[in-house]
Amino acid sequence: MSEIIFFEPKGPLFLKDLFDHIPKDNYKTKIFDIKTLENASSKDLTFFNSTRYNEQASKTKAIACITKKSLGEYLPRKCIKVFVKNVLFSTAKVTKKLYPSADLDYLDSSISVVSRISSKYRSVTFGKNILIGKGVKIGSKTSIGHNTVIEKKVIIGNNCLIGSNVTLRNTIIGNNVVIQDGCKIGVKGFGFIPMSDKNFRFPHIGRVILQDNVELGANCTIDRGSIGDTFIGENTFVDNQVHMAHNVKVGKNCMIAGQVGFAGSTTIGNNVSIGGQAGVSGHLNIGNNVRIGGGSGVVKDIPDNATVMGYPAVPLKDFIKKK
Repeated sequence: MSEIIFFEPKGPLFLKDLFDHIPKDNYKTKIFDIKTLENASSKDLTFFNSTRYNEQASKTKAIACITKKSLGEYLPRKCIKVFVKNVLFSTAKVTKKLYPSADLDYLDSSISVVSRISSKYRSVTFGKNILIGKGVKIGSKTSIGHNTVIEKKVIIGNNCLIGSNVTLRNTIIGNNVVIQDGCKIGVKGFGFIPMSDKNFRFPHIGRVILQDNVELGANCTIDRGSIGDTFIGENTFVDNQVHMAHNVKVGKNCMIAGQVGFAGSTTIGNNVSIGGQAGVSGHLNIGNNVRIGGGSGVVKDIPDNATVMGYPAVPLKDFIKKK
């Protein structure tokens, strides 16, 4: 799965092509891609914007990092520090240079009507009016519902059930996965830099990865990752009308009820249960075996084995006392 990419970088580019103010000694440093702190190689650029990620920063293998002066000390010596005023804005501009077409979901011109290429998928059951892009792989005994669009390079495993009016792009799906009607998977997330005259869209170059035995209810929206991936672990069941923003990572055996919303870059542990209409803020860590009551608003990290409820969410005993 790690080798499959949906967006090809324009690089390599020199550091001097990406930034206005670079020491001459680093002008000819080649940048092949931009990746997260933990995934970057010695050919890649990365970014570092918060002390929350100090540990990942200290271990990054990136050749260069966009960051603030106050954070430079946490990065390895050999990593070139590119100091900027606004890390996210600079990261968005550089990503746009490396991936010019990832800021919006443009038309997939490789799409074909499945009836023209059905011989490639002899063990798949298709409904009516299905469109499939170039390089799509679909496993045996999988069923695809009416009016569904599967864009280029998407991978679907064996024995999956994909409903009607589903859109799949930038997505890798395991075996025995159920995606019910109306889901939109792998779409661009709500990422932009607010500007006074015209907002700057943050390109989203990541993927959505659904592991084996995941189930998504009707009309869920799962955004692809911005730089990394959005991920849902094995045997996690998601109810109708749930939204997951870019880079959210959900563990195994989780149960998420209807109309729950996740902001970007939050990590959910294993065996987590979340009641309906709860909201989870971004860049949080929710531990294993956590229970979150319906309608709660989670704005802080939650440790393992905790049960919380309310807005803001507090331990259940404290919530009951307030009542």
